[in-house]
Amino acid sequence: MTDTAPRHPTTSPPAVSPSASPAPSAGTGRTSAGSRGDTRHASADSRGDTQHASAGSRDAPATSRGRPPGEAPALGRFLARAAAVTAVLTAAGSLFGLLRDQSIARLFGADADTDAFLVAWTVPELASTLLIEDAMALVLVPAFSLALSRRAAGEARADGALLDAPGTDGARTDDPVRALVAATLPRLSLVLAGAAGLLVLAAPQVVRVLAPGLPDAGTAAACLRLTALTVLTFGLAGYFSAALRAHRHFVAPAAIYVTYNAGIIAVMYAGHALWGVRAAALGVAVGGALMVLVQLPAFLSRLPARRARARARRAFRQRAVAMPDGGAMGVGLGVVAPVVTFAVSRQAQVLFERFMASSLPAGAISHLNYAQKVAQLPMVLSLMVCTVTFPVVARAMADGEAEVARRRVERDLALAGIVVLLGAAYVVACAPQLIGLLFERGAFDARDTAATAAVMRVYTCGLLGHSMVGALVRPFFSGSRPPWFPAAAMGAGLAVTAVAGVAAAGPWGVYGIAAANALGITTTAALLLRGLGARVVAIDVPRVAAGLLRLLVAAGAAAAAGRLAAGLFSAPLAAAAVGGATVLAAFAAVGRLVGAPELPYLFATVTRRIAHVR
Repeated sequence: MTDTAPRHPTTSPPAVSPSASPAPSAGTGRTSAGSRGDTRHASADSRGDTQHASAGSRDAPATSRGRPPGEAPALGRFLARAAAVTAVLTAAGSLFGLLRDQSIARLFGADADTDAFLVAWTVPELASTLLIEDAMALVLVPAFSLALSRRAAGEARADGALLDAPGTDGARTDDPVRALVAATLPRLSLVLAGAAGLLVLAAPQVVRVLAPGLPDAGTAAACLRLTALTVLTFGLAGYFSAALRAHRHFVAPAAIYVTYNAGIIAVMYAGHALWGVRAAALGVAVGGALMVLVQLPAFLSRLPARRARARARRAFRQRAVAMPDGGAMGVGLGVVAPVVTFAVSRQAQVLFERFMASSLPAGAISHLNYAQKVAQLPMVLSLMVCTVTFPVVARAMADGEAEVARRRVERDLALAGIVVLLGAAYVVACAPQLIGLLFERGAFDARDTAATAAVMRVYTCGLLGHSMVGALVRPFFSGSRPPWFPAAAMGAGLAVTAVAGVAAAGPWGVYGIAAANALGITTTAALLLRGLGARVVAIDVPRVAAGLLRLLVAAGAAAAAGRLAAGLFSAPLAAAAVGGATVLAAFAAVGRLVGAPELPYLFATVTRRIAHVR
């Protein structure tokens, strides 16, 4: 894809002082610092979305009642509704993901065949990171946000001058959003189709590189030929997701993993007797296609129609409103390379784990996989808020509102820390009970439960690092040019993982590999936190770090209390329920005691909601 122009204006409007009086920002429909918590946009990018909870009604200025001065404002109605919708669908997708993993464990167990499938599963895992979760979103959400900002600026000016430009009715000039799609989607589709075809042809060689010690390379290659199709389908799904999130529509993007996992489950149960573990690989291919189809109607509906009035506005804007960078939108190598390098380096941790575990006894890769899938659920939920607010941060930085971005990022880090550490405490406290309830049936026996639960407890040591990396990298890639610093920080963390993994895999096996993962990702998170405050958004790094440490203290105490409570019950379900309640109570109590951030505000919000219901 050619880089015809920078994604953002070369000169941005200056950030408004927080003390400034409320006043409309010229031509953008946005308000100034006096209503910084207001996420309203009177521009075209939010029109037509007000009927969706995800796109949300335009929200009123956020209230800061009960919060210290200068702290980030509360979520507006739009963000609250979008977060609620995203939370429900994310939880549903995670539930279906657990059902998928349960089905794999029940049908195929944890043996050489499952290891072979999980090596092929590396392709959709990498594709998901590159094309849905990280690279595609980190590149295209800011690009679409800028296109929408340009559209809003042009339409705001054209609205006042449309009647003075009667000769523009026949013009055919694409608006910035359509121009961006035309410049990127066809080329991206060709590249992705070519990459998928190469993987299909080179499947045996890829398997030998990924897992040289795998005993059943033939099954892995057959599965990989099917999972390779996700390079194309995940790429299209990620493109649609980024575009829709930038338009502040979150329903369809949040639903993709529900359809994906439902497709895998259906195909597995329909074909496992005939095709064995290959049915799971076929399900992955079918699920990827469903991810595209579930978003296609919403994506097409947000491409502007070529009506006469719209053409007149666009023609007027082209003649009278010069773009800040003087050209069309483009997403080129200079934009993509740092983001892709970061995403590949992040996913390389999983590749390294599979590589090291391929020489361990059969089932090692499966134990690592099941442990990681369950342990990472708190991390996925913690990044829900960041997924919703990323377009807000990107739009604020595109409009030069640095203070809005700073407040939003600081609050997102605190909220993500609460969710991930509370979940990590629960996982540590009730690991055997959770794995037993989720997987111990069919071919997955008690020995697999014990091994997976032990690995999962080790994995949780890195959950805060994983969550912080996901939250911190978004502001880095919201600017005019994505910097290389996140990729360098991820490379440093990967080096730590590799060195520690090689040293620890011999004496400690899968536990050493999981511990190396935790150490490497925590190193990356520390580097990104320090670099964000110095390079991108002027967050208060010592205050953010101190708040996370307080949350960590609360999580440690909650995990210990929950483990003691769960040990009092022999039935797994009762132990998991009592342990979870104990973890929640202990986390809240200790968090309030040590002054953990955001907890007082959350308590006040819950109290007000309960009082309102009464």
